[in-house]
Amino acid sequence: MTTADRKRSRLVALDAEPRKPRQEAPSARPALVPASAPDTRAAPARRSALYERFEAVLAGSGIGLDGANPWDLRVRDERFFGKVLRQGTLGLGEAYVAGWWDCDRLDELVCRALRAGLHLRLSRPALLGLWKALLAGRRAKAFEIGEWHYDIGNDLFERMLDRRMIYSCAVWSHGARSLDEAQEAKLDLICRKVRLRPGMRLLDIGCGWGGLAIFAAQRYGVSVVGVTVSQEQVELGRRRTAGLPIEIRFQDYRDLDESFDAVVSVGMFEHVGFRSYEPFMDVARRCLEDDGLFLLHTIGSGITDFEVDTWIARYIFPNGHIPSMRQIAAAAEGRFVIEDWQNLGADYDPTLMAWFANFSARWQEIASGYGERFRRLWTYYLLTCAGAFRARHNQLWQIVLSPHGGAGGYAPLR
Repeated sequence: MTTADRKRSRLVALDAEPRKPRQEAPSARPALVPASAPDTRAAPARRSALYERFEAVLAGSGIGLDGANPWDLRVRDERFFGKVLRQGTLGLGEAYVAGWWDCDRLDELVCRALRAGLHLRLSRPALLGLWKALLAGRRAKAFEIGEWHYDIGNDLFERMLDRRMIYSCAVWSHGARSLDEAQEAKLDLICRKVRLRPGMRLLDIGCGWGGLAIFAAQRYGVSVVGVTVSQEQVELGRRRTAGLPIEIRFQDYRDLDESFDAVVSVGMFEHVGFRSYEPFMDVARRCLEDDGLFLLHTIGSGITDFEVDTWIARYIFPNGHIPSMRQIAAAAEGRFVIEDWQNLGADYDPTLMAWFANFSARWQEIASGYGERFRRLWTYYLLTCAGAFRARHNQLWQIVLSPHGGAGGYAPLR
């Protein structure tokens, strides 16, 4: 199947009529709520019971229904209330994509909702999150995230990301004036943290389209092996790295067993699944020379649990899990010394807003290949994530680890 055929099949599934629950067809992207025209009937003289129940959910949050604030919800279809009250955050996201509600500042709505704890009032049973977490990390599932998300289409990511195509949190605190500058600052920070020097050999677990590998090879004179489970990333990454001492592999990280002077993993650990945290650390350790450094760059959760956002898990990142500090530390125990732990969570908000600005500005260039429902889905994904980081609900950590603890200690870089 060609790249165009793979993308077309996923987008057709996205716009399909609702099907049976996903567990009966695990390889298919779940369907969204069918599109419908906004309900233009006159509002009833008396508010419905569901309206009043939802209004009670919002109480104390500063978020209104059809209010004047840019973060207020504007309900366009009465079915919105029942769906969200029944299905929680999954229903909220599906109703948005279906056009049942809108908001001028979706990012700010989510930020305020999380700060007010509204997600707890709309949460799904924890058992669902546990079931998904138990499935995550299985070898049979390892390549699903590549096909599901990263293979959507290079044309999309080329327009949304910076010129190096870095799909992870940038660093804005070094005075960056653009997304390009902020991503370059992040790449340089990573290279300096693992102390790259000319002639070293670097392993990049979850290398994306090769942006970090190219930067490290050109600026620091190292050779790089990058692994990814996305065919699209491999195809474009190999073209982008041609002529450089870089090898981009379509490979499960668990199959790695060779020596490197330094190891990095940027924005990939979130896809590993909690059952595989220790095996992941085992791979990083066996591939790292005794005097080397390993940098882990990952989104983090402030609490240890098995919950996943149901909408994100169903439509954006299947089989994922956001690790906590406790889970990372437990996985590193007996394998690494934790030398440094930096929180860059506040930098993800402007990164996501920059991605959304790029996506919106260049949408018409790719609109015919994706469709309006995808535009709403991707808008919801980017802006709700921005709101979550703005509320400091999610964190972004850069952790430096060494096999035995470097002699004389490690001087943190910022």
